Amino acid sequence: MVKKIHRLIIASVFGLIALSVIQGYLIRNTYILEKESFINKANETISRIDDYTPAVDSINEVWQTIFINTLDKYEAKFIEKETVLKRLRKITDSLNTSFIKEYNKELATKNLKYNLKFHKIIKNIVVLDSVKNDTIFKENRAIPYRLLGNEFDHNGEHQISNSLWHTDRSASVTVNGENKNVTYGLNFETQDYMNIDGWQRIILGNMSLLLLLSFVIFAFVIGLLYYSIKSLITQKKIADIKTDFVNNITHELKTPLATLSLATKILKKEPVIVASKAAETTVDTIERQNKRLQNLIDQVLNNSLGYREIQLKKEKIMMGDYLSTVLDDFLISVNEKDVHLDRNISVSTKTVLIDPFFFTTALYNILENAIKYSNDSVRINLTAICNKNFKITIQDNGIGISKGNQPLIFDKFFREGNKEVHNVKGLGLGLYYTNQIILAHKGTIKVSSIKEKGTTFVIEIPLH
Repeated sequence: MVKKIHRLIIASVFGLIALSVIQGYLIRNTYILEKESFINKANETISRIDDYTPAVDSINEVWQTIFINTLDKYEAKFIEKETVLKRLRKITDSLNTSFIKEYNKELATKNLKYNLKFHKIIKNIVVLDSVKNDTIFKENRAIPYRLLGNEFDHNGEHQISNSLWHTDRSASVTVNGENKNVTYGLNFETQDYMNIDGWQRIILGNMSLLLLLSFVIFAFVIGLLYYSIKSLITQKKIADIKTDFVNNITHELKTPLATLSLATKILKKEPVIVASKAAETTVDTIERQNKRLQNLIDQVLNNSLGYREIQLKKEKIMMGDYLSTVLDDFLISVNEKDVHLDRNISVSTKTVLIDPFFFTTALYNILENAIKYSNDSVRINLTAICNKNFKITIQDNGIGISKGNQPLIFDKFFREGNKEVHNVKGLGLGLYYTNQIILAHKGTIKVSSIKEKGTTFVIEIPLH
């Protein structure tokens, strides 16, 4: 059964991991699709502005015209290459404020719910003539040449499109009275980029319902799996407890039954029947064993009660005299082992409202366990004090309780070391019943223990 549970847990974990991977893959694909859709919509918006806005077209025509005139002078050898780029920079910088203003004005009409920025960068400027191709500018991604638009970090940008402006030019250039004719071709290649502030947050916001449902379903599956495994383990534990209980009760009942059977056989023998004293002794033995059987049955029935079903008959008890009497009676009943009982009772004149019958039963169960689960020499220390509550501490030098089993000792039918159920007689009900009695008194009972060194029980109940 244990191996099956381990296999089930391992299989469940692998299944959960597989489900997580599949769900993560689906969410990732959804994220990619949402991103592509979002970028495409933004791209479409920018393209419409760039292609169908007269004000933006007019600005482009201005810088293109000035650039061509400058390039004519360069081809006529009137200016240097660096001057071409400086003049291009100067004119685009002067126009950029107007360009951004017109762009933003048009964006405002689109009612976008995010901040969209846009710019063009120069990729290549190449002059084509009959001699050779002359590269005026070549792209440097580390330091991009922004032509027009907003300035933003290229690490967070998205490329929209490539544009190639090609023209064949023939012109006459006059500078300082000197006239020259030029003929050349121009390839002016640009790239358009956009930047959207917090685009990841926007996409995740669009996916919020999907993410929420995925999380809820995943949490539900984990919860269902946890509940199923826990229920299976609990059922196994209950089955083991029932098996141990049947074994223990069978063992406990066999002993008095065997004695009764033997006593009955002895009574059937005629010589013994005549001997009245022997018959009387045998009958007494039968009576004791009958009482023992009845006590075992009563213990099973009574200890099935919860603390809410226990009917207390509380009395104001002088705790000093009461505890002394309980401990004296307990010592009289113990004769199998060497028992040393130390008493530290500081409540000799203090009265507490308790049910003496049930409270005595609770104390006896703890004291008897100290005898059962001990070595040959038993030392018990009982301390009683009154502060805010009435507090009893019972400490022994027994075999102790393992740390893992300490939270379980007040469970019904649980016994420390119950793999060897016959080492110590009992049904595993004593401490359960003790806990119910203390709870019925509205008190608490706690345990601390070190294996092979001893156990300490602390009981606290209200004074009134």
